[in-house]
Amino acid sequence: MRSQSIHTQRELVEQLQELGYDCTQATVSRDIGDMGLRKLSEGIYVLAEDLHLQRMVAEFVNTVEAAENLVIVKTQPGTAPGVAAAVDAASLPEIKGSVAGNDTVLVVSGDREGASSIVALIEKLRTSRH
Repeated sequence: MRSQSIHTQRELVEQLQELGYDCTQATVSRDIGDMGLRKLSEGIYVLAEDLHLQRMVAEFVNTVEAAENLVIVKTQPGTAPGVAAAVDAASLPEIKGSVAGNDTVLVVSGDREGASSIVALIEKLRTSRH
Protein backbone atom coordinates (compact mmCIF):
# COMPACT_ATOMS: atom_id res chain seq x y z
CA MET A 1 0.00 0.00 0.00
CA ARG A 2 3.01 2.32 0.31
CA SER A 3 3.00 2.85 -3.42
CA GLN A 4 -0.54 4.27 -3.34
CA SER A 5 -1.78 7.65 -2.16
CA ILE A 6 -4.56 7.21 0.38
CA HIS A 7 -6.40 10.40 1.26
CA THR A 8 -9.37 9.27 3.34
CA GLN A 9 -10.18 6.69 5.96
CA ARG A 10 -12.75 5.24 3.55
CA GLU A 11 -10.01 4.68 0.92
CA LEU A 12 -7.86 3.05 3.60
CA VAL A 13 -10.69 0.70 4.58
CA GLU A 14 -11.31 -0.22 0.94
CA GLN A 15 -7.61 -0.96 0.36
CA LEU A 16 -7.40 -3.06 3.53
CA GLN A 17 -10.54 -4.98 2.57
CA GLU A 18 -9.10 -5.66 -0.91
CA LEU A 19 -6.07 -7.15 0.82
CA GLY A 20 -8.38 -9.45 2.81
CA TYR A 21 -8.56 -7.58 6.12
CA ASP A 22 -11.96 -7.51 7.81
CA CYS A 23 -12.30 -3.92 9.04
CA THR A 24 -14.70 -1.02 9.17
CA GLN A 25 -14.16 2.73 9.06
CA ALA A 26 -14.88 2.91 12.80
CA THR A 27 -12.18 0.32 13.48
CA VAL A 28 -9.68 2.06 11.22
CA SER A 29 -10.48 5.47 12.70
CA ARG A 30 -9.84 4.15 16.20
CA ASP A 31 -6.65 2.31 15.21
CA ILE A 32 -4.92 4.91 12.99
CA GLY A 33 -2.63 5.96 15.83
CA ASP A 34 -1.82 2.35 16.72
CA MET A 35 -0.94 1.68 13.07
CA GLY A 36 1.54 4.57 13.19
CA LEU A 37 -0.17 6.53 10.42
CA ARG A 38 0.30 10.26 10.02
CA LYS A 39 -1.36 12.61 7.55
CA LEU A 40 0.78 14.88 5.37
CA SER A 41 -0.31 18.46 4.70
CA GLU A 42 -1.65 17.45 1.26
CA GLY A 43 -3.92 14.91 2.98
CA ILE A 44 -2.05 11.67 2.27
CA TYR A 45 -1.72 9.06 5.04
CA VAL A 46 1.80 7.75 5.59
CA LEU A 47 3.50 5.52 8.14
CA ALA A 48 5.55 7.37 10.76
CA GLU A 49 8.77 5.79 9.49
CA ASP A 50 7.83 6.88 5.96
CA LEU A 51 7.34 10.42 7.26
CA HIS A 52 10.89 10.39 8.63
CA LEU A 53 12.09 8.96 5.32
CA GLN A 54 10.14 11.65 3.44
CA ARG A 55 11.72 14.41 5.49
CA MET A 56 15.22 13.05 4.92
CA VAL A 57 14.60 12.50 1.21
CA ALA A 58 12.96 15.89 0.65
CA GLU A 59 15.76 17.73 2.40
CA PHE A 60 18.86 15.83 1.30
CA VAL A 61 18.28 13.75 -1.85
CA ASN A 62 19.33 15.26 -5.18
CA THR A 63 18.64 12.36 -7.57
CA VAL A 64 17.59 8.73 -7.58
CA GLU A 65 17.88 6.17 -10.35
CA ALA A 66 17.76 2.41 -10.85
CA ALA A 67 20.44 0.25 -12.42
CA GLU A 68 19.11 -3.31 -12.70
CA ASN A 69 18.24 -4.31 -9.12
CA LEU A 70 20.26 -1.46 -7.59
CA VAL A 71 19.12 2.04 -6.69
CA ILE A 72 21.62 4.89 -6.62
CA VAL A 73 20.59 7.80 -4.43
CA LYS A 74 22.70 10.96 -4.71
CA THR A 75 22.51 13.22 -1.65
CA GLN A 76 23.92 16.46 -0.32
CA PRO A 77 27.54 15.99 0.85
CA GLY A 78 27.76 14.30 4.25
CA THR A 79 24.08 13.29 4.41
CA ALA A 80 24.13 9.83 2.82
CA PRO A 81 24.49 7.94 6.13
CA GLY A 82 21.39 9.65 7.54
CA VAL A 83 19.38 8.98 4.39
CA ALA A 84 20.49 5.33 4.42
CA ALA A 85 19.47 5.01 8.08
CA ALA A 86 16.01 6.40 7.23
CA VAL A 87 15.71 3.99 4.29
CA ASP A 88 16.65 1.07 6.54
CA ALA A 89 14.25 2.20 9.30
CA ALA A 90 11.34 2.23 6.85
CA SER A 91 11.70 -1.59 6.53
CA LEU A 92 10.53 -1.64 2.92
CA PRO A 93 10.09 -5.25 1.76
CA GLU A 94 11.77 -4.53 -1.59
CA ILE A 95 15.01 -3.48 0.12
CA LYS A 96 17.61 -6.13 0.90
CA GLY A 97 20.11 -3.62 2.31
CA SER A 98 21.88 -0.32 1.78
CA VAL A 99 25.41 1.06 1.86
CA ALA A 100 26.20 4.74 2.36
CA GLY A 101 29.20 6.79 1.42
CA ASN A 102 29.51 10.55 1.85
CA ASP A 103 27.01 11.65 -0.79
CA THR A 104 25.73 8.40 -2.30
CA VAL A 105 23.50 5.62 -1.01
CA LEU A 106 23.46 2.27 -2.79
CA VAL A 107 20.20 0.43 -2.13
CA VAL A 108 19.99 -3.24 -3.09
CA SER A 109 16.68 -4.73 -4.17
CA GLY A 110 15.89 -8.34 -5.03
CA ASP A 111 14.98 -7.54 -8.63
CA ARG A 112 14.36 -4.80 -11.20
CA GLU A 113 10.71 -4.41 -10.23
CA GLY A 114 11.67 -3.83 -6.61
CA ALA A 115 14.26 -1.26 -7.66
CA SER A 116 11.65 0.52 -9.79
CA SER A 117 9.25 0.58 -6.82
CA ILE A 118 11.94 2.06 -4.59
CA VAL A 119 12.76 4.76 -7.15
CA ALA A 120 9.04 5.58 -7.50
CA LEU A 121 8.61 5.84 -3.74
CA ILE A 122 11.68 8.04 -3.26
CA GLU A 123 10.58 10.31 -6.12
CA LYS A 124 7.11 10.54 -4.59
CA LEU A 125 8.55 11.37 -1.16
CA ARG A 126 10.90 13.96 -2.68
CA THR A 127 7.94 15.90 -4.07
CA SER A 128 5.67 15.59 -1.02
CA ARG A 129 5.50 18.41 1.47
CA HIS A 130 5.64 17.64 5.18
